[in-house]
Amino acid sequence: MFYLSESESPTRRAPKRASMWLAASVALCTTFAVAGIAATPAMAAGTANLTGIVLGVGPTETQRIVSWYSSADNVQFVQLAPSSAVVGDVYPSTATLFSASGAANTTTAAAGTFNRNASVKGLKENTTYSYRVGSVGNWSATYSFKTQSFDGDYDFLFLGDPQIGSSGNVAMDGAGWADTLKVATAANPNAELLVSGGDQVETANTEAQWDAFLAPDALRQVPYSATIGNHDVGGKAYEQHFTVPNASKTAALYSNGTPTSDTSGGDYWYMYKDVLFIDLNSNSYATTQGGGGDAAHLSYVTDVINAHGADAKYKVLVYHHSIYSAADHAKDGDNKVRRVDFPTTFSKLGVDLVLQGHDHSYTRSYEIKNGEKANDAEKPGQADVYPGPGGVLYVTANSSSGSKYYDITAPDSSGTSGAGNGADALNPASYWYNSVENQEHVRTYVKVQVKNDKLVVENLRSGTCAAPNAAVELAKVAWCGPDSGATAAKPVGTLVDAVTIHSNHVPATSTPTATPTATPTATPTATPTSTPTGTPTNTPLPAKTFAATTTPGLHVQGSTISATATGLAPNERFYVRMHSETVYTGTANAKGVGSARFSIAGDVTEGKQALLFVGSTTERTGATATYVVAKSKSLGLGLSRSSVAPGNAFTVTVKGLVPGEPLVLTYGGKRISVATAHASGSGSFAMKFTTPSTPRGTVSLDVRGLTATRAGHAAIAVSTR
Repeated sequence: MFYLSESESPTRRAPKRASMWLAASVALCTTFAVAGIAATPAMAAGTANLTGIVLGVGPTETQRIVSWYSSADNVQFVQLAPSSAVVGDVYPSTATLFSASGAANTTTAAAGTFNRNASVKGLKENTTYSYRVGSVGNWSATYSFKTQSFDGDYDFLFLGDPQIGSSGNVAMDGAGWADTLKVATAANPNAELLVSGGDQVETANTEAQWDAFLAPDALRQVPYSATIGNHDVGGKAYEQHFTVPNASKTAALYSNGTPTSDTSGGDYWYMYKDVLFIDLNSNSYATTQGGGGDAAHLSYVTDVINAHGADAKYKVLVYHHSIYSAADHAKDGDNKVRRVDFPTTFSKLGVDLVLQGHDHSYTRSYEIKNGEKANDAEKPGQADVYPGPGGVLYVTANSSSGSKYYDITAPDSSGTSGAGNGADALNPASYWYNSVENQEHVRTYVKVQVKNDKLVVENLRSGTCAAPNAAVELAKVAWCGPDSGATAAKPVGTLVDAVTIHSNHVPATSTPTATPTATPTATPTATPTSTPTGTPTNTPLPAKTFAATTTPGLHVQGSTISATATGLAPNERFYVRMHSETVYTGTANAKGVGSARFSIAGDVTEGKQALLFVGSTTERTGATATYVVAKSKSLGLGLSRSSVAPGNAFTVTVKGLVPGEPLVLTYGGKRISVATAHASGSGSFAMKFTTPSTPRGTVSLDVRGLTATRAGHAAIAVSTR
């Protein structure tokens, strides 16, 4: 049985095969627990080379998404078990298999290979897990990761622009990247996330660069939250390597408005403990590019925060193009557009922190409200800030690999709000919006400590002027160290900058005169209450898994479907998600039954799609699934022979169906399939047919699936002698 998490990217349609097939398969009749359900998976013969494994974030702290490349297009899994039960490469009989989905890679450099991803669900807190990917008899090496408490404080690491290959030396860039991950995870062994600032590689579809980027084992041990940079967007390799939770890949969120083109795109979100993370494809910023521009992102952010913000203590946005940077890109026209478009909405929505990359230097903004400095008296480098409602702090990360650095540039006279790049009145050498600007030509990373009443943001050195530091080694920069090289480089692990963002509270001693609005009332206005929207009590309901069902059978795109969940609280608000979109909202009846009826969108990908009921909190869920059938599709019709004589038999094979799909197969216009013919669990159908005496010559074979526009055609030459 195939189990698809709501966070998992749908299977893409495989490329068309040649019309002549000689089908063969090998079934391995061993029973495993597949996502908690006993199943007997069928495996294709052959050995797959499994590469590029990366452990990604899931929709919540209880899930992960594992992605990888495979040289074979066979059924694959993630196998998972507590590490305490795994001995060497021997997994216990209780190990769980999570089914993978995927498609053929479309990039030239990855031609002949396939991408796979699987959602790992039901993780328990404070547990070390071992996992591997592949299939029975053909597993990858074993890797491990650990979960920690699902409540309370935690740390995550933010990593700017590795951009492997940008120095011109992939090996040097990869060494710097690997060393930063080694230094950062060794210094912070309990860090729970690695968050990307974008630009994983220099050239979007160059797999040698991706190989170097994905080489460090830290990417298989700590969940990675990927971000699309301008160097990643120009190809499909980014989407082939990463599967992200709750992804929205509508045309409006692609820079050219065409998700099927050789570009990557889309926005996504996830909730990790009490932080709502929203990740944007900032490459799309103007409608003149073809997509929905910044307006589409703002609509997405607004919808996500309206739906989930009440469950979060903090809201963190991540995207690539820094709008408050200080180096080569500070005055770029596209960044000026974003600098006007984004801040007011972010302030109104109560965003706490924005993490950015792109400018290969470190900056920390003042608290910004509605596109202006929120507090005129906030001092440069101030260690504690007390934002009132609407105050947002923006951080730009420097290079985490040392492949490229940009030097700080000087302000101009274009203004001190909105799109302006004017000087800071308190520090005229800096831009008006920045509290701290730093460039030392050494590798750094950002550590964020999430605490009950504050966020602590630190920028730490992960390298020195010594190797690995490609830009310095290759003389891409003229100096290295603080004060434009006048001071010797500081040791690895030392602080560049640190700031504590207090959650709308005054300091313990006295209220800063510069922040008159920071004195909290009985209930701080910017701190979400614990009562979920729509819940008729003042106490959050406990975590629970609902029983969910849906209308049986196959459902064509655009058709109406009904689904039901039982076990909700009376009158509990709920919503239903399908294909990473909210498709229905409603209220349970007095018996705790939630009923939904909605239309399946016309662009929902064909295949098994999860329907997720979510109650008053994201810990109250129920899942079911249905098979969605594309309204129109070209089915593959293959013949074991290209020519036959009357009385000879040949095999007809149909591919591209969905499991259980009924079909009608005709030969020369006459039906030859039985009335109950339907696709197998793999979406294929095969039958042996003996050629009748008539007709002769070129004879058509046609297949029709669930709808008249799901069809395929082939022809066979029948001897006339």
